[in-house]
Amino acid sequence: MKRSLFFLSMAMIIVTTGYGQGTKQLIARATVENGDTIIVMNLPTVFIYADYAWGRKHQKLIRNIRKVYPYAHLAGQKLNEYSVILAAATDEKQVKEITQQAEEDLKKQYKQELEKLTISQGKILIKLVDRETGHCTYELVQELRGEFRAFFWQSFARIFGYNLKTDYDPLGEDRDIEEIVCLIEKGLL
Repeated sequence: MKRSLFFLSMAMIIVTTGYGQGTKQLIARATVENGDTIIVMNLPTVFIYADYAWGRKHQKLIRNIRKVYPYAHLAGQKLNEYSVILAAATDEKQVKEITQQAEEDLKKQYKQELEKLTISQGKILIKLVDRETGHCTYELVQELRGEFRAFFWQSFARIFGYNLKTDYDPLGEDRDIEEIVCLIEKGLL
């Protein structure tokens, strides 16, 4: 009996030492005010919505921006790449060939994904392309593909409620979009 009690207690000691506090340390900043120690911590950003409907609309806007922002960012990068290539072109015919090839490559790669965007996501994408490139979508099409193509695509876009001439206004109408994009760029969303 004593022997089994001894082995049982030894087994309990061995088992419980593995679950002790161990040597893991947590280091936290603290300040001392009036003899009290106060822990100082950085807390994550919390969004508080006064109106439930506005909060749901804001969440939808966040979801839409997260979906289209990578495409707008990619548009800015591709425009920079193609600007370098076009600057090296020697004549108008070569510029036309380069832009047509670029258009075909981009269509092959992204057409199916972009066709799945909703109307509100498309409108946000047009604004974010302006944000990333510094030019409205109409100006980009006009510069790269010509006046007639720009007019055609603007007319076609207007049928579906888009406007390729929409400018991005980060301090006014598009303030919410700008805040969300900044949070995405910082990795907070």
